[in-house]
Amino acid sequence: MGTYDGPGLRLVVFLQGCPFRCLYCANPDTISFEGGTPTDYQDILKMAVNQKPFFGRRGGVTFSGGEPTSQAKELIQLVDCLHEEGIHVCIDTNGGVWNPDVEELFSKVDLVLLDIKQINPARHESLTGRSNARTLETARWLEMHNRPFWIRYVLVPGISDLEEDIRTLGEHFKDYRMIQRVEILPYHTLGIHKYETLGMEYALKDTRTNTPEQLRKAESIFKEYFDCVQVN
Repeated sequence: MGTYDGPGLRLVVFLQGCPFRCLYCANPDTISFEGGTPTDYQDILKMAVNQKPFFGRRGGVTFSGGEPTSQAKELIQLVDCLHEEGIHVCIDTNGGVWNPDVEELFSKVDLVLLDIKQINPARHESLTGRSNARTLETARWLEMHNRPFWIRYVLVPGISDLEEDIRTLGEHFKDYRMIQRVEILPYHTLGIHKYETLGMEYALKDTRTNTPEQLRKAESIFKEYFDCVQVN
């Protein structure tokens, strides 16, 4: 159960496998497409229905990861079943996967939490190992098809907190009508112990967490472009 992955209190389901290699990934154990625990969708549905009394009017289920759209085909039926039970569904995605199943999934879910890692193409590729072109196209598709979404932006000192990049992102998205919230997510190092357990090196071990001043400055810049900014 979580309160940071969409509106209200939510059951958060982490799916295995992600094509991105974000340097600050807090769930490195979910990056590989091997591993995880095979789970029948009926088991997830049963868990969600059992926890429904805690969701209230705003909560529901959020699929995260990993990258949940990598398993879009398997999620479509589950989303339909959750909706039949009156349960709100979010997808937390980097927007980097696209195929007919992803398009159908996005057309069904109630809300997309779109993680935009960096608006600058070169810095995005350095940060994630992938282009941001598909992510921006995903945002455009959501806008064109009237699908509500939040922008989530991790503020990493020296990597994604540059004023130039934040303003470029603001200019790019300022006229989008379907953005319901812009979330600034402070950089944290809570996943470092996972890297140690997995025998992996954490690339940003020398990067400090945000100062209050850095967060206030970023929030101030974002608010020049959006009236729905929130610092988590």
